[in-house]
Amino acid sequence: MSGHSKWSTIKHKKAKEDAKRGKVFTKLIREITVAAREGGGDLASNARLRLIVDKAKAANMPQDNITRAIKKGTGELAGETYESITYEGYGPAGMAVMVEVLTDNKKRTVAAVRHAFTKLGGNLGESGAVAWMFEHKGVIRIAGDGVSEDDVVEKLIDYNVDDVKVFDSIISVLCSMTDLAAVKKGADQAGFTVEDASIEWVAKDPIAIEDKGQEEKAYKFLEALEDLDDVQNVYANLA
Repeated sequence: MSGHSKWSTIKHKKAKEDAKRGKVFTKLIREITVAAREGGGDLASNARLRLIVDKAKAANMPQDNITRAIKKGTGELAGETYESITYEGYGPAGMAVMVEVLTDNKKRTVAAVRHAFTKLGGNLGESGAVAWMFEHKGVIRIAGDGVSEDDVVEKLIDYNVDDVKVFDSIISVLCSMTDLAAVKKGADQAGFTVEDASIEWVAKDPIAIEDKGQEEKAYKFLEALEDLDDVQNVYANLA
């Protein structure tokens, strides 16, 4: 599953490095603003906002930045209005790709996404082109140092967990979107180090790219999309 694939692990490690440089702040601020706009600014009643704020704190975002982003979302402070859009298409080696963006200028964003697809061997498709290959799932990543898959399964047995997998010292726990907050809380209470918890597009039937040259092109393509200013997340059906 893409929730614990090589690309997913690359993304996770890259996000941690970006966080050290503060590069991830802009994307997190947009997510906080939109979550507060759509569900209100109360962390206790807005589970989505609470998860994103936890992620922002883990990236060492100052509390003032978080508070301002929430107030912009609730309308207490003036700010940009972001539109949430998901683009779909195919990348090198025929992999299916989902690209989530938050933008205040749709024309600028679609031009940048289309350029990246075209330049790096992909093909931007219409809405619904590849979404049927994925499903929305809650994904919780736990630091795997000194922790086994069996440990996680045993301590989270009373929660609605769909799958637990280990990939490159990261343990991924998959669950339904509605159970994400509860499972994350359970992982925290069990003493695990939760490095990330979010709702993601998880591939139903991941594919493997056997050719190393094509695999390298695929990861270069995905990383280029990730680096676009308006792009929040990129998912692919890679094993």
